[in-house]
Amino acid sequence: MRLFGTNGIREVVGRELTAAFATQVASAIASLTPVGPPIVVGWDGRTSSPAFSRLVSGTLALAGHRVLELGLLPTPAIQYNVPRLRAQLAVIVTASHNPPEFNGLKCIAADGLEATRETEEAIEAAVAKGAVAGAPYDRIGEVLVQPDGGQVYVDGILHQVDVEKVRARHLNVVLDCGNGASVPTSPVLLRRLGCRVVTLNGHVDGTFPGHLSEPTAENVADLRRTVPAIGADLGIAHDGDADRAVFVDASGRYVPGEEILTLLAEDAVRRNPGGVVVTPVTASQSVEDAVTAAGGSVVYTRVGSPTVTHEIQARKAVFGGEENGGLIFPRFQLARDGAMTAAGVLDLLARRETTLADALADLPKYTLLKEKTTCPVAQRSTVLARLTATFSKENDRVVTIDGVKVWREGGWVLMRPSGTEPIFRIFAESKDPAKARALVDAGVAAVRAAVLAESSSS
Repeated sequence: MRLFGTNGIREVVGRELTAAFATQVASAIASLTPVGPPIVVGWDGRTSSPAFSRLVSGTLALAGHRVLELGLLPTPAIQYNVPRLRAQLAVIVTASHNPPEFNGLKCIAADGLEATRETEEAIEAAVAKGAVAGAPYDRIGEVLVQPDGGQVYVDGILHQVDVEKVRARHLNVVLDCGNGASVPTSPVLLRRLGCRVVTLNGHVDGTFPGHLSEPTAENVADLRRTVPAIGADLGIAHDGDADRAVFVDASGRYVPGEEILTLLAEDAVRRNPGGVVVTPVTASQSVEDAVTAAGGSVVYTRVGSPTVTHEIQARKAVFGGEENGGLIFPRFQLARDGAMTAAGVLDLLARRETTLADALADLPKYTLLKEKTTCPVAQRSTVLARLTATFSKENDRVVTIDGVKVWREGGWVLMRPSGTEPIFRIFAESKDPAKARALVDAGVAAVRAAVLAESSSS
């Protein structure tokens, strides 16, 4: 029984994700966790999050656990508080950037890192067995509200940057909270950094009336228009649970996530000579180019923030993250962190006395394209095996850390099955936009041909 995808359980509310299912998962967690240190519960701004959180908290308390509720906060804010509260784990009710009909459950270990796959497998096994946890009436746990989690988190970020230098810039920032979990924290953080802040979608609403919670260029069109219209220095947008941040420069240009990843990775290595940067196989070649030129090295992993964070920990890396805006500052915490990313970019601009556009101007330039095509879940492994066999015969450099990544003249293409949907995701990159388009189209065609061949043979 596979319940957890690359970033927790995410399902449609009222269909797969029901009150009974959430209670079953919470009971499984309770059955695997000894009564002792508290368990933290927090949630995002989705319409069903408070109700599911009450089910989780109540189930854990009825099993004898002491529950500390942090309330509605960004996922990284909850992660940051877990070790500071000496909790043994946390359960976060969130579906991150998924559409509004989704919600989910994510488990966090005592050190604030996302739970390992081994922990998730233990929970899945307990759910499959119908594990039930309970306590007698005189050992029922309690549910306590922990009201200062957001303040603790913001204070922690401020200790990571040169606050006075950032304040001296008096930056004008447009912040798109996306009606999500960043509302209680990111506006406060930016104002404490001396920014003049104009907020868009600055109230919590789980229907996401401003735009869908994935901060793509299309979804943040209002941010792209507003920044140049009011003469702001830059724009920042978060996804639903604010573990990511994307940027818009003063001209209104949407900055692809791989550019910010490259900028901050290079900066981290320059400040920590010889440092290691960890990123998934989906990362742009620009990261390796810039980090290597700065005297550092890059380690590649499978896709998914749990894999990246655990590799950062193992390698004692100075930076890491994904090209989607989910960046990790290990000196602060081992978690994708949208607010820390925002503060990190502002700190870099203040230290270098430059603009966002100028800071990005000298980075290696590539075109990274992303597409997807359908593939039945039952055929994922056989289609992947067929692609691996085909491309291994035709190319000298093939990497199979996660999917099949193939280097060809002028660029590369990656074909990997989604961990949560019946699709293959195809990534392709080249310095030549036309070549990148040709590579991604070839990847889509190869996956479709492999799916067709598997369907015909079955």
